[in-house]
Amino acid sequence: MYHDLQVNRLRALVTVVDLGGFRRAAEALHVTQPAVSQQIRQLGNLIKGPIFISTGRELRLSPQGEELLGYARRIVALNDEAVDRFVPPAGNVRVSIGIGDQLAEALPDILRLLTRGMPHAQVSVRTGLSESLESQVTTGQLDLALLLQPRSPRASATDHELGRMRMDWFGQPAHGEGAALPLTLFTEPCTLRSRILEAFDASDVPWRVAYEGSELVGLRAAAKAGLGVACLIANGDELWGLPRTVRFSLPDPPGPIPVTMAVSTGSATPGFVEIAKKALQNALRGYPFAE
Repeated sequence: MYHDLQVNRLRALVTVVDLGGFRRAAEALHVTQPAVSQQIRQLGNLIKGPIFISTGRELRLSPQGEELLGYARRIVALNDEAVDRFVPPAGNVRVSIGIGDQLAEALPDILRLLTRGMPHAQVSVRTGLSESLESQVTTGQLDLALLLQPRSPRASATDHELGRMRMDWFGQPAHGEGAALPLTLFTEPCTLRSRILEAFDASDVPWRVAYEGSELVGLRAAAKAGLGVACLIANGDELWGLPRTVRFSLPDPPGPIPVTMAVSTGSATPGFVEIAKKALQNALRGYPFAE
């Protein structure tokens, strides 16, 4: 047979001990003093003995009461930790956002502008490939995501295209005349990868995959190391110090690629959408949008 230790009874015990009396505990807990006394008696029934040896001017716990107090502190603390994790304080909201990794350099401005519009928001952030972040918006794991890809056919009415980003080629790999040009690509599924390969397949330039990975940091490292040519947003030289590709006859880079603000259906309140849209637009000023 199991007995449930009700947290309100344990909290009453902790508060009585910490504040040094039943009356002060009742005031702090916003209940009556008889209610606190009853909760302590109920705990006494559980341990089959008194919680306190003395409740006069100086409270004295019984040995069993002392032992129970240790458990009570831990259980109350764990309860409060769980509540803080899943239930925001009154007046606060939780906002989870995703940022496509090629746009993540704008994250400081995004956070500053978003919290200025929502000063009581508790914000969490994820970065990664746009395709993965879009899926997390669809399933409600993210409230909003800034994506470098077209709007999905399943996009909600609250999704917005914020503009179209110019792309360019980066990297100076060792490449012999007539040899297949080495490329560095994101792993599938990736909208940008598909467009890059379409551009090369439509050209006369032979190519091969020299590097592929799911993270931008790896792709940038491969381009800097001379493993192959990468197609990234057109200010990649300014953002990451990447060398522009100038020695090869390349097809035009794909794009411009749409920059999309995707919003989860459950988060699509007009106020939130407008604040987020304005924050993202302002944070991306200076990025290479097509005219």
